[in-house]
Amino acid sequence: MSTNPLLSPSTLPYDLPDFRAIRLEHVEPALEEALERHRAQLAQILAEEQPTWENTVEALELSGADLERVTAWFFNLQGTDTTPEFDEVADRIAPQLSAHTDAIFQNTELYERLRNIEVPEDTESQRLHDKLLRTFVRRGAALGEEGKQRLAEINQRLSELSERFGRNLLADTRALAVRFRREDLEGLSEAQIDALRTDEGDYLVPIELPTTQSLQAELARPESRRRLFDASLARGRSSNPELVRESARLRRERARLLGFDTHADYVIAEETAGTAHAARQLISDLAPAAAANAEAERKLAGELAGHDLDGADWPYWQARRRAEELGVDESELRAYFPLERVLRDGVFYAAHLLYGITVERREDLHGYRDDVAVWEVREEDGTGIGLLLTDYRARESKRGGAWMSSFVDQSRLRGTKAVVVNVMSLTSQLLTIDEVTTVFHEFGHALHGLLSHVYYPSLSGTNVPRDWVEFPSQINENYAFAPEIARNYARHVDTGEVIPDDLLAAVRASRQFGQGFDTAEYLAASAIDLAWHSLSEEVPEDIEAFEAATLAEYGLDVEGLEPRYRSTWFNHIFAGGYSAGYYSYLWAEALDADGYELIEKEGINRATGQKFRDTILSRGASVDYAEAYRAFRGRDKDTRPLLVRRGLAGSV
Repeated sequence: MSTNPLLSPSTLPYDLPDFRAIRLEHVEPALEEALERHRAQLAQILAEEQPTWENTVEALELSGADLERVTAWFFNLQGTDTTPEFDEVADRIAPQLSAHTDAIFQNTELYERLRNIEVPEDTESQRLHDKLLRTFVRRGAALGEEGKQRLAEINQRLSELSERFGRNLLADTRALAVRFRREDLEGLSEAQIDALRTDEGDYLVPIELPTTQSLQAELARPESRRRLFDASLARGRSSNPELVRESARLRRERARLLGFDTHADYVIAEETAGTAHAARQLISDLAPAAAANAEAERKLAGELAGHDLDGADWPYWQARRRAEELGVDESELRAYFPLERVLRDGVFYAAHLLYGITVERREDLHGYRDDVAVWEVREEDGTGIGLLLTDYRARESKRGGAWMSSFVDQSRLRGTKAVVVNVMSLTSQLLTIDEVTTVFHEFGHALHGLLSHVYYPSLSGTNVPRDWVEFPSQINENYAFAPEIARNYARHVDTGEVIPDDLLAAVRASRQFGQGFDTAEYLAASAIDLAWHSLSEEVPEDIEAFEAATLAEYGLDVEGLEPRYRSTWFNHIFAGGYSAGYYSYLWAEALDADGYELIEKEGINRATGQKFRDTILSRGASVDYAEAYRAFRGRDKDTRPLLVRRGLAGSV
């Protein structure tokens, strides 16, 4: 067992996993040993005759490092390069991990020690103690034995359902990737077409996670758009409906077992929104104007097309209308956004201007694949902050979407610095406007992890409520097309010409174009999420009818508009961590829009950046979120900038 690379700290800088030494066969033996070690550490905590903060809470925070090392490697790689062998291992270890977690948080003796311990007076310790007590109660520590047993059964089953949902979705995503002939790809650039070519000589377009596929805006042939859109709509139809229904039933049962009316109430009690009613009210307030704007956009795009539009054709004619009105041609714009330059001269440059940090490639360090780059992040004085891994290339083994995750969390108690990864699925090295924005967005999450400066790992970086975690990432999106940033990186890939001012102005204007569609499709998905998780009666059998009734209730049943996700491919809520929390992106955008108003006023500079770093990025969950926002903004949140940005200023 001593030769298993997952069972000892890495000797590489920043505890970067030694990816070249670790193999899938190491996981299960390492997990078995790591679970035993963690149990022994917990037993030692309980054996202490006189519980203190140090021998109980800090010991708890220090425990389980081996287990975290094993699970971080496994689940990060399962998301980026899954195989049937990975899935088989996941089937076996998911129930073990669920049972282990339940055994910790349902341990009455440990809970009582935490309840009665003397807590240091500093804010971070107080917040950690409060969080631990809430977590123990929410995981069943106060239940009787029968309740604990049922809760453990529910948690284990939900873990299995989540794993199966994600696996089914990935299998469908692979199977439904659309094969085209070259002539079918009319409208795409030569570089895009070449990137889609297969060894068999045809062209394969992978399905992206959202319902509407980005290439629908570029494919000139209606039949090509239709094939791609229909493939997206087919995901999970046969494999995931029962998983959706059972997940909803079990989540509702668990919430009631723990004293909440619904799963939404259970989840949102821990979010900054506070109540499920507040989240639903956000949708209700914005839906009428969003739907009206979306319908107006559809009609205008339809006039350009000369016929009514459905979900397959709307994006294409919306893009043509944008090009006609604003002079923005997405395919031509790509030439100004080569990935490498966007990253080095855009994303990293903005971070240097704001926070003084530098990001440099470490050629001597290796990611989990040859095409995964490793970057070192340093302070102005050269002090190391942590490592960033970037994994941008699309491949069939990668689950859809874009995300940030961590291999190591920052903690002064543990003496660790962050190792984080940004993942996307790009089919071209020349990016669209949306892809540029996403690169900045995911790096905003990375900054949240890298620039964390807290003592306890449980409060580190992105270990915060979901409607707060999106705030730093969304505010970072704004720098993508800020003129002082864009002019530094947006250079034509062939000529080196800096993007002309009039074209940059059109790009900035285009980001506000089509906000009716964007807002309505997002609100529709959020409404579906909250509907599933606000159920107090029986779970419906007919999923499509349930979705239709939900959209009608909010007035989001706009002809031709599909929710950003429907239930059977809604990975965020049935295989990810966003159940009853998909609303959080818009909740956080209110903070982003208001906060960026201050940055625009003060300028993109070190003073403003340092204030954001000190009050938001470095604090994790160690401070009250409303107080943190006030410390940065100088007042409480104002929602008006969000309404203006989204074209909804008259909606409330």
